[in-house]
Amino acid sequence: MRNYRSLFFALIIGGILGFSLAANEDRISVVAVKHAQRLIGFEFSETAIDTMVNYLNRNLKGYDTMRSYSNNLTNDIAPPLYFDPLPDDFEFESQQIKIDWQLTDNVELSDDTNELAFYSISQLASLIKNQKITSTELTKFFIKRIKKYDHQLFAVISLTEELALKQAALADEEIKSGKYRGSLHGIPYGIKDLFAVEGYKTTWGAAPYKNQILDYNATVVEKLEEAGAVLIAKLTSGALARGDVWFGGKTRNPWDLEQGASGSSAGSGSATSAGLVPFSIGTETLGSITSPATRNGVSGLRPTYGRVSRYGCMPLSWTMDKPGPLCRNVTDCALVFDVIRGIDTKDRTTIEAAFNYNPNRDIQKMKIGYLRDQFESDTTSNGVNNEATLEIFRSLGVELKAVETPKNIPYDVFDIILRAEAGAFFDELVRSQSDSLMVQQDGRSRANSLRQSRFIPAVEYLQANRHRSVLINEFNKIMKELDVLISPTFGGKQLLITNLTGHPALAIPNGFDRENHPTSITLVGNLYDEASILTLGKAFQEATDFEEKHPPGF
Repeated sequence: MRNYRSLFFALIIGGILGFSLAANEDRISVVAVKHAQRLIGFEFSETAIDTMVNYLNRNLKGYDTMRSYSNNLTNDIAPPLYFDPLPDDFEFESQQIKIDWQLTDNVELSDDTNELAFYSISQLASLIKNQKITSTELTKFFIKRIKKYDHQLFAVISLTEELALKQAALADEEIKSGKYRGSLHGIPYGIKDLFAVEGYKTTWGAAPYKNQILDYNATVVEKLEEAGAVLIAKLTSGALARGDVWFGGKTRNPWDLEQGASGSSAGSGSATSAGLVPFSIGTETLGSITSPATRNGVSGLRPTYGRVSRYGCMPLSWTMDKPGPLCRNVTDCALVFDVIRGIDTKDRTTIEAAFNYNPNRDIQKMKIGYLRDQFESDTTSNGVNNEATLEIFRSLGVELKAVETPKNIPYDVFDIILRAEAGAFFDELVRSQSDSLMVQQDGRSRANSLRQSRFIPAVEYLQANRHRSVLINEFNKIMKELDVLISPTFGGKQLLITNLTGHPALAIPNGFDRENHPTSITLVGNLYDEASILTLGKAFQEATDFEEKHPPGF
C-alpha cells in the first residue's frame, strides 16, 4: 500500500496529489513504478524504470515545496493558460448597433396579485417605470413568496432581505426623480450561490464551505446592481457545481416535488419556475444551465465562453465555465444578457463583441440546420416533442438543413479536462481530506470526481486539449454555414461538444413528457452570436405557449 501511495504522487497530473509523508526518504521505489504503469497504460523497460526513480523522487520533493505555498493561491488566481475558443480564421462582429427591444409600455396590474409572480421582466419593467407598482412593493412580494414556498423547494441558501430592501428603496427614489436605468431597474432577482456577494455567505453548496464569506462582489453582481436590479436571494447550487443536492438537502422541481430540480444551477431553475424570482443567474460548465432550464420548464441562455465575466464566481473549469441567465422567456434572457455581458479586466478571458439582437429579423432568411443524427438517435420520451418542434419551425417558413456531428473525435476522453481543472482548484480540499465532509460520497459525487482527478496524467490532459482544438475547427466547419443549429437538448453529444468549443446555446421549453414534466429543445449559435439563437427562440415562443405554462400549486 505504501508503494502505491508513493507512486501516485509522482505520476499523476504533474504530481499534485497530496498526502504528506516523510520528506527525508525516497518514497517512490522501482516496484511502485512497475505497479503504477497500469494506471497510465504504459509498460517501461526495467532500465527505464530504474533510471526514472531518482527523478520521480526529486519531483515529489518539489511538489512538497509547492504545497507549502498553497495559501498564496487565492480564488481569483487562474493558470496563465487561457482557453481560446476561436477557430482558425474566425471573425466576430465588433460594431454595436442600438437594440430596438420593442417592449410593451401599457401593462396593467392584475386583480389577482399572485399573477405578478409569473410576469415577464418586460411586463414588470413597464409597471415600475410607469410607477404602477414600486420596487419595494415588488421586492416584498417576492420575498414573501420565498418564505411561503421555499420549504417545499429548498431553492434558497441565503435570503438577502436587508440588501434587497435597500436596493429597492434606492430604485424607487431614482425612478421617482426621473432617473430610470433601464428594463432591470427595480426588478428582483436571485443568483446561484457560486457568486460572491459582500456581507453574505458564499457556500458553493458544499458543507466544507457553508460558513465561507467572501467580502467582495462578483462582477455579474456589480453589473446587475449598476442596472438597478434588486438581489433578493442567493440560490442553491449542487455541491461544488454538481447535481441538485447541497448541504441543506435536494432542490426540488416545482412541477414534481418528488423530483430533483437537476443541476447544478438547481435553485436558479426551481426558483424562477415557481415564481420566487422574476429571473436568476446560473453557471454552466457541462449542462448546468441547460439541464435545470429543461427540468424546471424555463428558458436558459448559456452564453459564449468569455462573454460574461466569472470574477467572483467559483471556478470549476477555467476553460469551460460560463455564467448566464434563466428566465421566463427568451426576451427576458436577452435583456439580462445585455446587462451582464462585456469585457472585465478582472477576467482576462472576456472580450468585447457586439450583441446585435434584432427581434424583427426575418427568420425565413436565416440559415438553420438541425443535427439529424442526434434527432434520429434520441430514444428518450422527448423525441416526439423534438420532432414536433422541427415541424413548428418548418411551419414558420424555415428551411432546415440536415447536418451531422463531427466524426473521428475521441469524445470519451474529454471529461478529464473538467476533472483535472477542478482537481487543481480544489487541491487543498482533497489534500486536507475535507472532501469527506461533503454530503454525497457515491461514485457520481463531486467528492469522488475530485479524488479521481489526482490520477489524470498531465500528458493526457494536454493531449485531450489538442483533440479539443481539432473539435473546435471541425465544429466550426458546420457552424460557419449556419446561423443557428437545432439540437435535442439531451440524448447525444451536442451538450459536450458545445461546452468544449464554447458556443452559445439556448434551451427553451417545447412541451411535456408522459409524466407532465417539461422538455426542451436547444438552439446553438456561432461564437459570440447569441443574437441569432435569441431571435429564432423568440419566434418559436411567439408561435407556441410552452413558456407561459407554470407549475400548479405555486
